[in-house]
Amino acid sequence: MTTTVPSTTPPAAGRIGSPLLTVAVLCFGGLTAALTQTMVIPIQGELGVLLRTTEANASWVVTATLVAGAVAMPIAGRLGDLFGKQRVLVVSAALLVLGSLICALSDTLAPMLAGRMLQGFAMGFIPVGIALMREVVPPQYAGTGMAAMSATLGVGGAIGLPLSAWIVQDFSWHTLFWVSTGLAVLMTAAVVLLIPHVRDAVGGRFDAVGALGLSLGLVGLLVAVSKGNDWGWGSGRTLGLLLAGVLVLVAWGSYELRVTDPLCDLRVTVRRPVLLTNAAALAIGFGMMAQAIVVPRLMQAPEETGYGLGQTLLETGLWMAPGGLVMMAFSPISGRLIRALGARVTLMIGAAVLGGGYVFAIFLTDAPWQLLVFNCITSAGIGIGYAAMPTLILESVPLTEAGSGVGINALMRSVGTSISSAVMAAILTSSTITFGAYELPDETAFRACFVVGAIAAFVGVLLAAAVPRRRTAA
Repeated sequence: MTTTVPSTTPPAAGRIGSPLLTVAVLCFGGLTAALTQTMVIPIQGELGVLLRTTEANASWVVTATLVAGAVAMPIAGRLGDLFGKQRVLVVSAALLVLGSLICALSDTLAPMLAGRMLQGFAMGFIPVGIALMREVVPPQYAGTGMAAMSATLGVGGAIGLPLSAWIVQDFSWHTLFWVSTGLAVLMTAAVVLLIPHVRDAVGGRFDAVGALGLSLGLVGLLVAVSKGNDWGWGSGRTLGLLLAGVLVLVAWGSYELRVTDPLCDLRVTVRRPVLLTNAAALAIGFGMMAQAIVVPRLMQAPEETGYGLGQTLLETGLWMAPGGLVMMAFSPISGRLIRALGARVTLMIGAAVLGGGYVFAIFLTDAPWQLLVFNCITSAGIGIGYAAMPTLILESVPLTEAGSGVGINALMRSVGTSISSAVMAAILTSSTITFGAYELPDETAFRACFVVGAIAAFVGVLLAAAVPRRRTAA
């Protein structure tokens, strides 16, 4: 089956600079925003003491950023379409500066949560940056640029863990946020001074009611999924939030179909190429997060368990760091694959490589170098797959919906990672061994995680295969 995509004309340009410099600045901004997602992991177990609160309350420091990022991406994408993408990039970068500064000055929970939410809102930078590349970067660079920008979602997390572990080990935990503040200031200045200003605002009314409805629905679903293991999947809070989130999103969808200028044009979103690409994004996002959760647990488990590798947090981060470099290195390769084979086939290849990495891990996890190889294989798959998804979306949506379309796709990846986090936690606690005063997952639980990760990745292959082949209209 084929789908016809009408040709589009780029918006009138204002100041256009070097395309390679534009790609470099946008990728630096995306990487800086993505770093905030994992930067507190090295101190996660100590946050309760550091912020003078309970461990359960302190866990919101991580959850708040993930939820805020998921909410921000589709909204920022739509704002970029309406009011201009470069403006939204500046606002996103400024939010990161403010959020990082608040966190750096915080010693209690409330201001820390406020700062972390602002850091999460800055994640809207990534889908808007990807959409802008199609407008200001020549075709020979655009594919590789979008691939690299999309990969920053995974690269930031991979690099953030060892970097944060080193900072925490040798400096104060506040230094994490001072470093983030400094990077965010550089990011803001670069966006203001070096990103091309183009007249790409299509105008129209911002759907504030739709934005509120989507935010409330996503918060209900993602908080329930993130906290389900802590609260209990059968608890009233978990079930109530899940039900409320679903009902709000159903009502939101009905409303979006009736308004003139919707936040998200659902008629475009349910087109087969867009719908299947977003479903594949959820499956691949699930696969990406599974290895990010399981590998550190295996690395740091005591050797006396019979399967643990006894690595410190910093050693674990260093073993995982090459995965981020591999992910970024495969971005230009993915760009070439997209030009040679098409985004659909490239997405299938990426998901298949990701699944192959999990198959490798089912049998070989006896040494740190084996987990390093596993992490590099899965990172290569993620780099290829993440690069192909925005290209598929941008091929299938009108230019006026570019930011919104990429934002929804990024949201689906985020939903996939949130679901994966909950599923992996449930599997790891389902089969345990007693080690001193602690309950640790046994070896079969880890292997079950790898099997589930492989299944998710190969489901992504099937979904990508079902995306219609593209035929561009004359």
